[in-house]
Amino acid sequence: MTSPRAAARSRATRETSVEVDLAVDGEGSAQVATGIPFFDHMLAQLGRHAGWDLRVEASGDLEVDTHHTVEDVGIVLGETLSEALGDKAGIRRFASVAVPLDEALVEVSLDLSGRPYLVYDVDPNPGGEAFLLGEPGFDPQLAEEFWRAFVTTGGLTLHSRLRSGRNTHHILEASFKATARALRDAVGVEGGGVPSTKGVL
Repeated sequence: MTSPRAAARSRATRETSVEVDLAVDGEGSAQVATGIPFFDHMLAQLGRHAGWDLRVEASGDLEVDTHHTVEDVGIVLGETLSEALGDKAGIRRFASVAVPLDEALVEVSLDLSGRPYLVYDVDPNPGGEAFLLGEPGFDPQLAEEFWRAFVTTGGLTLHSRLRSGRNTHHILEASFKATARALRDAVGVEGGGVPSTKGVL
């Protein structure tokens, strides 16, 4: 690597304002403030286990819903990762991992392909009871919206599957940690060229 893999992006709309700073080859330091404590906890897990230095600051119309903030953070975080990775020369590109958290087990496979695609087979409420986490409340279904926004702007293929689990907090945390560990592996540098027969990703 000839230069640090880092980037900063921001986005402002009538609904939200989001700022993200990301250093891919960091020490796992995360500073997150979105106004949604449970979401902050998940993003901190993502930064920590991906090995990033991550700063996320967001404000949004939480009096309406938490949806706009969660989705827009995903948009900006994906853009920031894409910019930080540049042409992706030398990266490992593919990664798979299974991560447990007590009774929950989530498997993640991803490809930093440049082709956005999400397969999200994670039921955050396997007992069928819908509820919010924290205050203001984080709807567990919003995790899928976050990952969809992230892969769309980040240009990656992500498959996430729940293999076992009953506790919603455990399920979501395992999914964030698993994606983080897969990202950490996939961005690892092990060669000199772009890992694609097309020559670009």
